[in-house]
Amino acid sequence: MIEQVQLRGLGVIAEATLPIGPGFTAITGETGAGKTMVVTGLGLLLGQRADSGAVRSGAAQAVVEGVWIVPEDGAVADRVAEAGGQVEPIGDGRAELYLSRTLSTEGRSRATVGGRTAPAGVLAELADQLVVVHGQSDQLRLRSAAAQRDALDRFGGEPVAGALAVYREAHAAWAELSREHDFLVAARDARAREAGELRRDLAEIAAVDPQPGEDVELARRVERLANAEELRVAASVAHAALSGDGDEPDVAGLLASARRTLERAATSDAALGAFADELAEIGYRAADVAAGLSAYLADLDETGPLELDAAQARRAELGALVRLHGSLDAALALRESGAARLAELADDGERIERLAVQREQAASALDDAAAALTAQRERAAVRLGEAVTAELRELALPDARVLVTVEPGAESAAGRDEVTILLAPHPGAEPRPVARGASGGELSRVMLAIEVVIAATDPVPTFVFDEVDAGIGGAAAIEVGRRLARLAETSQVIAVTHLAQVAAFAGNHLSVRKSSDGSVTASSVHALTGAEREAEMARLLSGMPDSEAALRHARELLALAGRSAAGAG
Repeated sequence: MIEQVQLRGLGVIAEATLPIGPGFTAITGETGAGKTMVVTGLGLLLGQRADSGAVRSGAAQAVVEGVWIVPEDGAVADRVAEAGGQVEPIGDGRAELYLSRTLSTEGRSRATVGGRTAPAGVLAELADQLVVVHGQSDQLRLRSAAAQRDALDRFGGEPVAGALAVYREAHAAWAELSREHDFLVAARDARAREAGELRRDLAEIAAVDPQPGEDVELARRVERLANAEELRVAASVAHAALSGDGDEPDVAGLLASARRTLERAATSDAALGAFADELAEIGYRAADVAAGLSAYLADLDETGPLELDAAQARRAELGALVRLHGSLDAALALRESGAARLAELADDGERIERLAVQREQAASALDDAAAALTAQRERAAVRLGEAVTAELRELALPDARVLVTVEPGAESAAGRDEVTILLAPHPGAEPRPVARGASGGELSRVMLAIEVVIAATDPVPTFVFDEVDAGIGGAAAIEVGRRLARLAETSQVIAVTHLAQVAAFAGNHLSVRKSSDGSVTASSVHALTGAEREAEMARLLSGMPDSEAALRHARELLALAGRSAAGAG
């Protein structure tokens, strides 16, 4: 239940505080005074889209604050806690919930839930459990097939909700299988081309049979073979210098001569003996190098032009793979993974067949789920038509008859049914869709009747109606007021109205008044009683708050409403 709403800087409203409380609250006022801004403010508190154009001219921001009375424990309190806020216990298992929404002229919006900043989406989630808002735009939405189907589903309660959940799950499974199957079929040619190219690449790699690192090793070998003569000359010269066979002095002979000279002189100075030992070590090392060069030359003598040709040919084979795959490592990686990929591509035909079977099974399950959903909707449609017809009798349409039909429609995630609400406003009239055949006044009452009926199976704590009485007057308006009052016995009802016949049945009558400069302040929102209320009722009836005839009529309406309330009690 909404306890209080405060508006600042919203539309024509500079500041307004609305004490609401339980039961039926009617909000009236002159045109342009800001009645609809009350509903706009509630919409902001309930997470609706914020429009910076709603900020009052000259104001930096619009602020809407509301206090709700909610159960201390339950879904609302749990969601508030999840958002980081809290409700304030006030006893008897009840608690106060503070909500606010701030909207700047730049379009920035800020929401708080239970004292903590939260996304506007949290307000929208709470709204689903706290309030149903109906305005003239909702009457227009009632003309759409989707809105009529949603109304039937809400009325159908758990049986329809359960069948719809099963259908949606089956529809999602069928749609996913269909997408995968169709994708594979559409890509079949591309996969065939990929498989052919992969087989060719694998055959080429297998023919070459590359080894890891072979390209690097082969490059070194080709370089050596291509320069074999230069390498032979260099090694021969070095070998001769170290250990020559001719008359020229070599390193080994010179080292040996120097060592012997030092050894002879070491008898006079032992320090020279250490140098002699070092020369002996150098001689051994020179001999090792000479032996290594000799072996190197022997290996070079075994190579020939044919070996170079073979190495270059092998290098060309590897080069072709590198050009095709980017690197030898990539070719080796493809050889490792290619077989698995080929098996995967070859399995696509089997996958397509398997998916086709699974899709067929999913389609059968979807057919069963759709039939079950249709059956539940058809049962609910009969009950909804009867219940709304009964309600319309209470809304000055005693001879009206409502039928709700469920016919085959286009398949969607919501089912295969096209739901149509038909209205026969009087005996002998052919039932026609409310989307085409209902007048504005009839549509207002059909919407109200549907909401009242749905409330019995899908209760909502608060209903907000913005000019639900549009297009009606006289006795019909009295019946609308009486029905709103009865609805207020089990739910909080807030109605913005321009009809005294509706406002008369409210237990709480608020008047939004425009000041001389066109702004609305806190003091200009009044809870009306006694003579003030009679004057406002007279103004609604005739435009003249001091007309004696209008005042008498206002008192009669208030007395009628009082008798209705006493009779209901």
